[in-house]
Amino acid sequence: MDDGTTRVTIFVRGMVQGVGFRWWTRARALELGLVGHARNTADGRVEVVAQGSAEAVERLESLLREQPSTTRRPGHVESVVVQPGVPKDGIAGFVER
Repeated sequence: MDDGTTRVTIFVRGMVQGVGFRWWTRARALELGLVGHARNTADGRVEVVAQGSAEAVERLESLLREQPSTTRRPGHVESVVVQPGVPKDGIAGFVER
């Protein structure tokens, strides 16, 4: 896939489970035209897999990092770690898992 599509996995640490964080992330991702998912991990983080234009992926990452949040992001983010990935075909929508 060489159409300018970018894929990242973002791990967000902080008070991000049980506060509406995945729902908020899904809403922002859909507004940006991204596909992927947000899910809770056993260690208390939220894993966000986002795929789409580089600009949209960078904007989502920026919104996840932003302190203080200008978009009423729920919870409290302590750290964000981004791992680049390889875009995949056949993904539609953005879901909470």
